[in-house]
Amino acid sequence: SQSAGITGMSHRAQEIQDEELKKFCSRISKLLQAEDLGPDTLDSLQRLFLIISATKYNRRLEKTCVDLLQATLGLATCPEQLQVLCAAILREMSPSDSLSLVWDHTQNSRQLNLVASVLLAQGDRNEEVSAVGQGVLRALESRQPEGPSLRYLLPIMAKVVVLSPGTLQEDQATLLSKRLVDWLRYASLQQGLPHSSSFFSTPRARQPGPITEMDGAVATDFFTVLSTGHRFTEDQWLNVQAFSMLRAWLLHSGPEGLGTLDTDDRSEQEGSTLSVISATSSSAGRLLPPRERLREVAFEYCQRLIEQSNRRALRKGDSDLQKACLVEAVLVLDVLCRQDPSFLYRSLSCLKALHGRVRGDPASVRVLLPLARFFLSHGEPGAGWNQHLPKNVPYPVQTPALCPQFLAWNSPPLTSEFVALLPALVDAGTALEMLHALLDLPCLTAVLDLQLRSSPAPSERPLWDTSLRAPSCLEAFRDPKFQGLFQYLLRPKASGTTERLVPLYQLLQPMAGCARVAQCAEAVPTLLQAFFSAVTQVADGALINQLALLLLGRSDSLYPAPGYAARVHSVLSSQFLALCTLKPSLVVELARDLLEFLGSVNGLRSRASLVTSVVWAVGEYLSVAYDRRCTVEQINKFFEALEALLFEVTQCRPSAALPRCPPKVVTALMTTLTKLASRSQDLIPRASLLLSKMRTLTQSPATGSMHGEEGAEAICTRATELLTLLKMPSVAQFVLTPSTEVCSPRYHRDVNTALPLALRTVSRLVEREVGLLPG
Repeated sequence: SQSAGITGMSHRAQEIQDEELKKFCSRISKLLQAEDLGPDTLDSLQRLFLIISATKYNRRLEKTCVDLLQATLGLATCPEQLQVLCAAILREMSPSDSLSLVWDHTQNSRQLNLVASVLLAQGDRNEEVSAVGQGVLRALESRQPEGPSLRYLLPIMAKVVVLSPGTLQEDQATLLSKRLVDWLRYASLQQGLPHSSSFFSTPRARQPGPITEMDGAVATDFFTVLSTGHRFTEDQWLNVQAFSMLRAWLLHSGPEGLGTLDTDDRSEQEGSTLSVISATSSSAGRLLPPRERLREVAFEYCQRLIEQSNRRALRKGDSDLQKACLVEAVLVLDVLCRQDPSFLYRSLSCLKALHGRVRGDPASVRVLLPLARFFLSHGEPGAGWNQHLPKNVPYPVQTPALCPQFLAWNSPPLTSEFVALLPALVDAGTALEMLHALLDLPCLTAVLDLQLRSSPAPSERPLWDTSLRAPSCLEAFRDPKFQGLFQYLLRPKASGTTERLVPLYQLLQPMAGCARVAQCAEAVPTLLQAFFSAVTQVADGALINQLALLLLGRSDSLYPAPGYAARVHSVLSSQFLALCTLKPSLVVELARDLLEFLGSVNGLRSRASLVTSVVWAVGEYLSVAYDRRCTVEQINKFFEALEALLFEVTQCRPSAALPRCPPKVVTALMTTLTKLASRSQDLIPRASLLLSKMRTLTQSPATGSMHGEEGAEAICTRATELLTLLKMPSVAQFVLTPSTEVCSPRYHRDVNTALPLALRTVSRLVEREVGLLPG
């Protein structure tokens, strides 16, 4: 296949040694010095690019070859394809001290574009970014027809603004804002002239036609990225590029504080009321300062895009472009409303209408999350902003903070957008339900797929997974006996507990191989990480306890998609430790639940990573140092439970139904038992006996085959180390349960400790001795 061939070429490129590469560079140098840069040169440059881009580390090229690549890039007569390859090779080498390109090397705009891409890849080591930005600005200021085409230079300016926002001076920023206004608002409405200059062509045939809309109608309003035609003029191309950099430029040139205006001669009242009136007048809009004029034009442009997106596109590609432009338009409006609140009153009506138009269209689902972000950012607290969020995409969802159907059906494409929204969605009231919903996303995806498969309309049935047949699932979906379970999962508002969902996991197991379900299962760990990052910012002690209990309870209650449980357990184990770090007293407060969790050997083997984290947390935080309520009785109970658990996992033979216990769990159990014994010294004899048995047990052939040679060796080593510590109880307590002063030393800050005092004394003595030496 083609992909296999590409992979093979990449492997061969990675295996080329430096000596062979040196010879190849010499051959390329000879080709580049020839007068005729023919097909051999093109082929060799393609191979060189593959070689240097196929490895993670930088390949060193001969200086002669590098110099010739730079010289070829600057040749006015060089074919464009060769120059593109030269620039690509030099970019792969960057950053490099051997490059000596300069911005004003040529006046050809295509070459300037390629040279700038190499200079920007240098990473501003010698202020290359600033030099490129100033070069583009000089071209902007010139306005000379024979100068470089801005069509190729404006994308460079967009990159400069992102890489080095401080490059532009105030007057330069004003100039760019003025030019952006011209390109966005006043591009031609006539198509470009054809390139043909045939002798038989007539002036009438070469007359350009008007620009049209997506539905074929003649455009009557100003040109935008959604305007169509056969050929485009220079200012129309600049219009498209100006819109592509608009949001980045607004963020760069906007006021320092969001929600404030950049003029000093207007009061807050004028900014919130009079600006609405004045901005609606085109004549008043032309009198605005350049930055405010740009915001006004940007607002009009976005409104025009929203209007154009309502037209029925004649081609599918145009329909996709409409949706992409809608997303960008909403994001630009969000920036405008943050910088100038007067735009909010004018934006809400059109965005509400847009939401009403796209919320029932599954093909427009990508537009809904930017809309949700807008309403979350600018909605009034408690004002019912959730009414603007999706209610039927593609199935009923009424709670924005808990839109599981919306996310389940469209993940992973919407994962990054949902992650960005999570901090605004998560609060103490919705955290638990949201976590349940995230864990059940693959199961929900399977149900939604079944719902679509059971649709009586053939046109609505999915086209994917045609080989998958799940008649038992479909029968169960239609069976009145199971309707309650399915309707509970498809409930429009998340609520209740998850015990009712457990029977669905077995019913829906045949759907686990569905492609959409598998994709959703892969996205859940990322969503869980983002959820916990957000929830730990708002969680109090009670919520932390509830989250920890939920982690333990759901660890054995997950949809059986391939590999799903292992990935989720990995996230849950790390997050359980994070919760314990936030609230160490959690172990004492949830002692009964933790003992119950650790009581099942079968659960331990299937949830090894989470069990290891729980065992480690018990050994670390079940101590008076973290919670004064910790008692000897609690320590003894945990010791007995963990002792029994260690005996079971080391004595039971692994089988298909009962897989072997990972050595990491065994070493964690031994370490925690030793820690508990150091805190209740009556347990030291039992712990010593247990460790001695473990050390003897690992030396037997049966244990070696059960845990592997490396695993048995690790267990034996750990047992020996712990036994040595228990022979000195006071040392064991100091090492295994150190005080906070030992864990977080302040020797470099606390002036009353012995170490700084000794250092100061020695310093003074040395200084005194030096002072007594003869000069």
